[in-house]
Amino acid sequence: MNIEFNKNEDVNKQSVYDLKTRLKKIYKGGGDKNAAKQKDKGKLLARERISYLIDKESQLLEIGAFAADEMYTEHGGCPSAGVICGIGYVSGRQCMIVANDATVKAGAWFPMTAKKNLRAQEIAMENRLPVIYLVDSAGVYLPMQDEIFPDKEHFGRIFRNNAMMSAEGIVQIAAIMGSCVAGGAYLPIMSDEAMIVDGTGSVFLAGSYLVKSAIGEDVNNETLGGATTHCEISGVTDYKHPNDQACLDSIRNIMSMLGAPQVAGFDRVKPALPKLNAEEIYGILPENREKPYDMLEIIHRLVDNSEFEEYKQLYGQSVICGLGRIDGWAVGIVANQRKVVKSKKGEMQFGGVIYSDSADKATRFIMNCNQKKIPLVFLQDVTGFMVGSRSEQGGIIKDGAKMVNAVANSVVPKFTIVVGNSYGAGNYAMCGKAYDPRLIYAWPSAKIAVMGGAQAAKVLLQIQEASLKAKGETITEENEGELLKEITDRYDSQTTPYYAAARLWVDGVIDPADTRKVISMGIEAANQSPVKKQFNVGVIQT
Repeated sequence: MNIEFNKNEDVNKQSVYDLKTRLKKIYKGGGDKNAAKQKDKGKLLARERISYLIDKESQLLEIGAFAADEMYTEHGGCPSAGVICGIGYVSGRQCMIVANDATVKAGAWFPMTAKKNLRAQEIAMENRLPVIYLVDSAGVYLPMQDEIFPDKEHFGRIFRNNAMMSAEGIVQIAAIMGSCVAGGAYLPIMSDEAMIVDGTGSVFLAGSYLVKSAIGEDVNNETLGGATTHCEISGVTDYKHPNDQACLDSIRNIMSMLGAPQVAGFDRVKPALPKLNAEEIYGILPENREKPYDMLEIIHRLVDNSEFEEYKQLYGQSVICGLGRIDGWAVGIVANQRKVVKSKKGEMQFGGVIYSDSADKATRFIMNCNQKKIPLVFLQDVTGFMVGSRSEQGGIIKDGAKMVNAVANSVVPKFTIVVGNSYGAGNYAMCGKAYDPRLIYAWPSAKIAVMGGAQAAKVLLQIQEASLKAKGETITEENEGELLKEITDRYDSQTTPYYAAARLWVDGVIDPADTRKVISMGIEAANQSPVKKQFNVGVIQT
């Protein structure tokens, strides 16, 4: 091991420590004071409910833990967007769990809450996963209702998805474990089955205050929509339970009786750990995002037995393609090579850049994986497509379009890990969020932006200087330096993986050591949804 390796290791391990510290803070939700209020009502906290519900030997693969991170500060913040979502195992069955966190603004829905719920439903629909909703919410956060209520991807889309999932035969079980108000009342009742906790659960279209102001009737919330009302009088709910634990036990019992899912038939053998030490990834990955490294060294520490069947090894070397296994599952890997390579034509190719030959190779490989029914894993560390007259005359746009086409039309499940840079059209070609990866996670080393910070800041500075000159103002060298630093700092703050995760451009930020688990759980979920669509790229550039 050398000094460079040790330095990288220190920086990357510190980044993972920072990640875990951030998560610990987020896991506290609305804080100890609000948690105590829930406990006083005899309720479990949202994370306690999930922990009680899932199989003891399993872990939740959380979706959107960082959603809304450092957003809505003027409203007091909204950790995890006030809802916890993730893939977990209940009675041995993989399912999507969605639990409102009543310690965060009484579980009220912010714009990011809706976006996160829709992402959870999207994952459930793509993979035909049963959904368990643990409902405890005061409904829409009224001060922001215009950003959450009326549009296509807003609150109402969730109930539309409830209906469509039911029609598709995707099981949905809802537990009303606290408030369930107004439009939000439709979520549990549009599920296949709804249960309610006596004394703490309530569901109604309008609470007592609104009923009083609307029709003048004096009535309490328990009479309006408590467990007795809905289990014994209205018939709105199906099961009544004395406490959270009994309610969750009932869900586990129901889940144990579900019929087996159809399978897609993705190949899996007995899992094996990589022969090369996965911990060494911390030392291989440079602390500086501009520095070169060999992506093959990362791949060999992610795949079973460190075995990787490389496709067109000596051609289009700036993108690595090949077959391997992750936790026993067969996968096709498309990864950006970050070291400088030399083509047989004598062209020096920069690491992280997609050239015409590498785009051609990746396109063909993606098509091959669709032909063979092998899930795709994209490892992103891409600065974009090659620019300049030589590349333009060589048809880089045409070749890039081919790769984007193949990624967009791919019918096998796709999984994306943002290892490092994810810039510009490179993000698209390497299956960024817009290209429907089943799951997309980032390492703490990720940078997601339209272009690198240094280049973007210089462009923005030129625009600002031109604007000032048009007003007759001059800018000194000292002012220029200050302005450049201010622009660079602002731009860099918007390219962190946490900024992306807060807005759900990625499903989360993970320790590189968890990458195999994330991909394996993702393929296991995808294997419950047979591929029915025929692979077809339509008109492809030649």
